[in-house]
Amino acid sequence: METMMNGDAFDPDCPTRLILDRIGDKWSVLVVLSLRGGPRRFTELRDAIGGVTPKVLTQTLRAMARDGLLTRHVFAEVPPRVEYELTPLGQSLHAPIQAVADWAESHVNEVMAARQAAG
Repeated sequence: METMMNGDAFDPDCPTRLILDRIGDKWSVLVVLSLRGGPRRFTELRDAIGGVTPKVLTQTLRAMARDGLLTRHVFAEVPPRVEYELTPLGQSLHAPIQAVADWAESHVNEVMAARQAAG
């Protein structure tokens, strides 16, 4: 039986850093926020997120599925219909990501003013 243990984000060899890379990626963040209301098709996600290329969105969705954060469901229709949905693990990310997004939206003017002041 494998022993479960917590990760250590400050250990350079800990896989926790790989997870932080995934959930710290802006496209992953926006996918989680876009899927909070339920399943969506690829074009719905692309349109909701805005500014993401199809190639990058495809790579992001594949990585998130690999990491257990979302599922890809293919419907046997012509043409095939594909929907993406957060798994329970992915849903558990929504609250912390929403908190960061809320903070960013609330403080965008202050951050932009600081950038401008810094030159």
